[in-house]
Amino acid sequence: MTEAGLRAGWRILLFLGVFVVASVLLGGALAAAFPLAGGPALLLYQGTTGLGAALAAGGLLMAAVERRPFGALGFAWTRGVPRELALGLGIGCGAVLAVGAALAAFGLLGYRADPGTPALYASAVVGDLAVLGVAAAGEEALFRGYPFQVAVRSLGPVPATVVGSALFAAAHAFNPHAGAFALLNIFLAGVLLSVAYLRTRSLWFATALHLGWNWGTASVLDLPVSGLDPFDTPLYEPVLGGAAAVTGGAFGPEGGLAGTVGFLLALAAVRAARGLAEAPEMHALGPLVDVRLHGTVRST
Repeated sequence: MTEAGLRAGWRILLFLGVFVVASVLLGGALAAAFPLAGGPALLLYQGTTGLGAALAAGGLLMAAVERRPFGALGFAWTRGVPRELALGLGIGCGAVLAVGAALAAFGLLGYRADPGTPALYASAVVGDLAVLGVAAAGEEALFRGYPFQVAVRSLGPVPATVVGSALFAAAHAFNPHAGAFALLNIFLAGVLLSVAYLRTRSLWFATALHLGWNWGTASVLDLPVSGLDPFDTPLYEPVLGGAAAVTGGAFGPEGGLAGTVGFLLALAAVRAARGLAEAPEMHALGPLVDVRLHGTVRST
């Protein structure tokens, strides 16, 4: 291992140590303050704990070790953020809805009536968006945040993306109904989200893309997402047919060919989108990956 690689390894280990401590402290405080329950409440608890711990660890190391401001992690508010949020949500949700429409066209996905009212439906999909947004931001802060950015600076974008995406897939290995096809698709999702971050240096964009896919799957299509099914959208209930290798079955679209096609569509859209670039305000903050990608050296 090179000297730079050794330095990067120690920094990532330090991040993980702080992350674990912060997770225990924050998780314990939240559990004491709010009674834990299953479903969306548990997902919100886990997402809040993960997001808070990842931001605390990343922010501490950015300040103490990297001598960079917190915003350089990727959550700085720039003039481009509103467009990044809208575009990310549109690409992520659009890709999975396109896959859902294709499954329906081939008779592999249908719906039957389910109790509810339009008001309950609106409340559910908006509430789901909020809960899934926190969860998506937490995963992005952990998997495309400080450790990934240090790895890009040390190893380069391609090795860092491969390793980071493999770890992202491994983190889902114990989800219900996870199989080899599902983990390959989660790896592909990791590549997609890494490309989204690297193109913009914006964790807002990566989070919106992640959220769009999950919300479109879990709330709009009312299908499991990554093997989890904590939401119940009123008015309709999905009915799947055909092979799980195509539809994803109980894991959701990510468990089959549907997920592969959806992630490839989203990746093509991210690569083809015009005007996606690192905002000048973000560049001024000095993201760690700029050292590798642009040769920009920030004095410390």
